[in-house]
Amino acid sequence: MGAHRHDTEEVCEAGLALYARALREHRIRQADAGPAPCLTATGLLVPSLDAPGWLRPLPPALALPRLLHGIAREIAERRQHEARLTASFEPLLALAAGHPDTAHPTGFTLLDGLDRIDDTIREAMLRSSDEILTIQPGGKRPVSSLALALPKEQEMLSRGGRMRTLYQHTTRHDPAVLAHYELLAGDVQVRTLDEVPDRLIVLDRAIAFIPANPERTMAVQIRHRPTAAYLATTFDRLWRLATPMYPEATQQPSSDGVTARQRAIAVLLVEGHTDAVIAERLGMNIRTAREHIAKLAAALGSDSRAQLGYLIGESGILKQKETDT
Repeated sequence: MGAHRHDTEEVCEAGLALYARALREHRIRQADAGPAPCLTATGLLVPSLDAPGWLRPLPPALALPRLLHGIAREIAERRQHEARLTASFEPLLALAAGHPDTAHPTGFTLLDGLDRIDDTIREAMLRSSDEILTIQPGGKRPVSSLALALPKEQEMLSRGGRMRTLYQHTTRHDPAVLAHYELLAGDVQVRTLDEVPDRLIVLDRAIAFIPANPERTMAVQIRHRPTAAYLATTFDRLWRLATPMYPEATQQPSSDGVTARQRAIAVLLVEGHTDAVIAERLGMNIRTAREHIAKLAAALGSDSRAQLGYLIGESGILKQKETDT
C-alpha cells in the first residue's frame, strides 16, 4: 500500500477500505493501519484495551457525527474570518465608491458564476439610459430567461433608452421570443442573421459583457471605453446586414426554390462542415439541419452528398448570397 499523501484530518480511500475491513473483522493490527494515519488521527480506529498491538473500529454511528463536528467547527472559523475581513474592507470600499473602473485597473473584470453575472449586468443596466445592444446566438430561448430579462429591459426603455437585438434566423419561428417583445413598450428593434458571434451585451457604448468560457458560467465585464465602442461598431455593421424581425418582419428572400437558410447551409457544406457543425453554427438542432440539407438536395436534383457539393458550386446560389450581402 502506498504512503499516505494528504492531511491526516481527512479520511483517504485507503483509510476507508481499512476501516471497512476493521468493521468486518472487529479489529485490525496496528501495523496494518500504518499506511493510513488518518484513521487514528480522526478517531475511527482506537487502541484495543484488551489486546495490545491491535486497533478496534469506532462504530460508524459515532464516527460520522465526530467527523461532521470537525467540519462544522472549521466552517464556523472560516465565517468568523470572513466577517473580520469584510469589516476591515468596509472603509476601503467607501473610499472606492463612485469609481467603477477600480474593479480592475485595466477595465476588464472576470465574473465567475451565473448569479454574479446576472447581478452585475442588472446593476450596469440600472445605470444605463441610452442604449442596449445584444447578440443572442442559438435558436429558441428559455421562457424563464425571457421572463427574468423583461423587467430589466423595460426599466431601461422607460428611461428613454433604445434596444437593438440580433438573433439567428431560427429564432424567427420562436413564439416565446415574439411574445416577449410584444410585452415591451419603447424603442425596440430585432433583426436576424444566418450566423452571429457569441453572446454580447453593450450598454451605452461604454460597458460590455462577453462570455469567458464555452459553458457561459463565466463572463468578462469590459469597462474599457475604446473596447466597448469597438464592439458596438461591430454590432452596427452586423445590424446593417441583418433581416428585420420586429416590430415589422421582412421575409427572407428565396430564389429558384432555394431559401436564404438553405443558401447559408450550402456555404457551410461547400466548406466541408459536418451536419452537427452546421446545426450548431446556424442555431438549429441536427434533425432540422438534415431536413434542410435534404430539401436543398431535392431542389438541386442531387442524389449524393458529393454530387450536392458539385451542384451547389454549379448552381450559382453562392454567388446569389454574395450579391444579397
